[in-house]
Amino acid sequence: MTSDNEFPEQQQTPPGRTDAMDPLPDHGEESYRGTGRLAGRRALITGGDSGIGRAIAIAYAREGADVAFTYLPEEQDDADQTKALVEAEDRTCLAIAADLRERETCDRVIEETVAGLGGLDILINNAGYQMARESTLAELTDENIERTYKTNLFPVLWLARAAEPHLSAGSSIINNSSIQAFDPSVTLLDYASSKAAINNLTVNLAAQLGPKGIRVNAVAPGPIWTPLQPATQSPEKVAQLGQETPMGRAGQPAEVAPAFVFLASESDASYVSGTVLGVTGGKAVF
Repeated sequence: MTSDNEFPEQQQTPPGRTDAMDPLPDHGEESYRGTGRLAGRRALITGGDSGIGRAIAIAYAREGADVAFTYLPEEQDDADQTKALVEAEDRTCLAIAADLRERETCDRVIEETVAGLGGLDILINNAGYQMARESTLAELTDENIERTYKTNLFPVLWLARAAEPHLSAGSSIINNSSIQAFDPSVTLLDYASSKAAINNLTVNLAAQLGPKGIRVNAVAPGPIWTPLQPATQSPEKVAQLGQETPMGRAGQPAEVAPAFVFLASESDASYVSGTVLGVTGGKAVF
């Protein structure tokens, strides 16, 4: 680190690796302390191999939940590390290699989770894709648009639809949104708009599933130090990550995971549904 608020310039090939980051992110490996708030629950976390997904997996395991998570095949090393961290808490862990851009794969992931964990109580739609570009529309290719929406948005609906028959009163769906849904960057037009759509889906799903006692919420992180950053931003942007926030720094995955614990907990958030909870370092979420 060159200062408390600045990262060394660095870049990776997407989707990025945790062990290549400088400094390594904090997922709560040493800091998170569970209190049993999710004891006996069964959770599926998409994109759980690294970043916010890994931090959620650690937190959920330490709160007493069994965990399944998805990852891309090229993220096997990160997935192995997350699985070991969950199993170190004496919890069942399923690591499912899956590209969620196909509906059939989303259906399979739900089936494997239910079979492997004996049911499903919490669905975390965390997997996401972004690729920063210059500000001209001409550089927003059809391939970029399709990949962004088929990664960020379509699986939220496909997975929720496949999961609904297995969820019951007290269950929870939590979607990973972004500050970009409220304060979009022109270099992330497709990503920001996909996150705004997730906010709308969150409110709408909460209305649909509320009568069944199923709560649906979202978390909107600000700039967080995950492999997505050096894998999708220029080295110069990485070096300045988070400095535009009121707190003047990027957040760590360990600082986001507690929001997902709160929203999943029936004891803490039993009357919270249809909301977007910001973890943004001071940026407004409304």
